[in-house]
Amino acid sequence: MHPDIFHKDFTPAPYWWEAYRPTAGELVDVPRTARVAIVGGGYAGLSAALELTKHGVDAVVLEANELGFGASTRNGGAVSGGVNVGKSFTGKTIEVDDDRVERILSDAGDALALVDRLINEEQIACFWEKPGRFVGAWTGRHYAAQSRRVATLNAAAQSGAYMVPRDRQRAEIASDYYFGGMVVERSGKLHPALYYKGLLDACRRRGVAICAKAAVTRIGREGSGWRVETARGTLSAGDVVIATNGYTGGLTPALRRRIVPIASHIIATEELPPDLAGSLIPRARTLSDTKRVLCYYRTSPDGRRMVFGGRARFTQVDATVSAPILHRNMTDRFPQLRGVRVTHAWTGNVAFTLDALPHMGLRDGLHYCLGCNGSGVAMMTYLGWQTARKIARVTNYACIFDTEEFPDHLLYSGNPWFLPVVGGYYRLRDKLDRLLG
Repeated sequence: MHPDIFHKDFTPAPYWWEAYRPTAGELVDVPRTARVAIVGGGYAGLSAALELTKHGVDAVVLEANELGFGASTRNGGAVSGGVNVGKSFTGKTIEVDDDRVERILSDAGDALALVDRLINEEQIACFWEKPGRFVGAWTGRHYAAQSRRVATLNAAAQSGAYMVPRDRQRAEIASDYYFGGMVVERSGKLHPALYYKGLLDACRRRGVAICAKAAVTRIGREGSGWRVETARGTLSAGDVVIATNGYTGGLTPALRRRIVPIASHIIATEELPPDLAGSLIPRARTLSDTKRVLCYYRTSPDGRRMVFGGRARFTQVDATVSAPILHRNMTDRFPQLRGVRVTHAWTGNVAFTLDALPHMGLRDGLHYCLGCNGSGVAMMTYLGWQTARKIARVTNYACIFDTEEFPDHLLYSGNPWFLPVVGGYYRLRDKLDRLLG
């Protein structure tokens, strides 16, 4: 433990919860019937419910914990326009044929547009901005690899991407830590908990039944539909949507073994002097890098704090373990933040897939939308929306992520026991990459 980095008012909880703290509230009864039962009350579940009700389809959302308990209020609040799609938990981008890459990036760009549209239509006050993203190159070779992606990003996703050489990167970050990097103009940031609250409020305005503390314990066939048993009652549904993402468990073992839940850890600093806070990221972008064990960071919506995240460990650990690691990573990039204390530290599960792509579709008769791969705000909102439109039969476009191909592995059952070993190996590979340039 490093007590010197912790503020006297330190709390091991998300900074975002200062604005909206997940709560069960007054429990909504589980209805006896629903046209669609949605398992999971995060971005995907709420987005699906909202879209279904717009088309006159009755839906109920079943959440195991408090509303907003999971990654929807724990993430960093960066909203990608496709720059991260296809990047696996190894930090490397998968190889996909050119035609499919263009469709993947195009749909990922549509996901960002959907978030923008929902925020405007539902008047969600969540500090939504679109200042772009800077992705720092960990090595010179990474910079060259980024350069080769720019044209594809711009052609397929209208990303507004361009390269920033090392001698000009201080226009993006008050640091010489990287070997230059790539700017993606079509990218945004928001307050993730307030965005969640906005989707929740939008569903409630339309009368959607959102049932907290209603963990689903069993799903079984009932005639042409489904019998869904929960901790607070049983209902009959025509269709079921699994929207559990990084918290997918034993309820759906076939889906669980296709998801690798990896912990992502975040800290927030105490309020910084205004001149220091304003100098760190001159253009107020979100930042990330090309390491296998990556970091991602931004300033808080009020511009007064650094919010710094990364894979301090690949698994859940106590904040007293993760916070010192993240603090060291932060000060490696910003030596001017040495001595700054941490007020909040937290973690949440990111759902990675074995092919590093998001997925939606049907398996054993159940609809699913899973696998954000680190792009949860936009991608889970989008997959929920697309799944709802598919069920309501109003879509005229086959989403690229809607496919029968959802790979598993013979040796993986859903228990990621190997993650500590993988994390250590990738940290070693990152060090070697840096040494070799």
